[in-house]
Amino acid sequence: MTRMTPFSSPLLLGFDTIEKTLERVAKSGDGYPPYNIERLRATNGSGDKLRITLAVAGFSEADLEVTVEDSELVVRGRQADDTEREYLHRGIAARQFQRIFVLADGMKVAGAELKNGLLAIDLDRPEPERLVRKINISVTD
Repeated sequence: MTRMTPFSSPLLLGFDTIEKTLERVAKSGDGYPPYNIERLRATNGSGDKLRITLAVAGFSEADLEVTVEDSELVVRGRQADDTEREYLHRGIAARQFQRIFVLADGMKVAGAELKNGLLAIDLDRPEPERLVRKINISVTD
């Protein structure tokens, strides 16, 4: 028996990679670190801007890595254990994380800023171009 998915329609051609991406994103259920996504209105009419803000308290700039891999924005945080300190109680763990955001076609990362334990990543979403292309029909008799 074959599995029916929303992308198995014969009218949706070439969307199999989107289906695989959605399955992978659905499996990553870890909520750490918490984040916000907000829309910033562009003033010059060049399209919207988005800002992803992650709460990364305790991480320095050297502990964080922001990369774009294929069509994914990947944010990684790695903290080294401090062996020089002797903890009597350790409630704040040196936790590693990886958070992946799938970017739509045309999305560009404008920059990232770490301030007061919040990592803000700005994205540009340019206005999509309206493409209309006429396809010639060849007649063979």
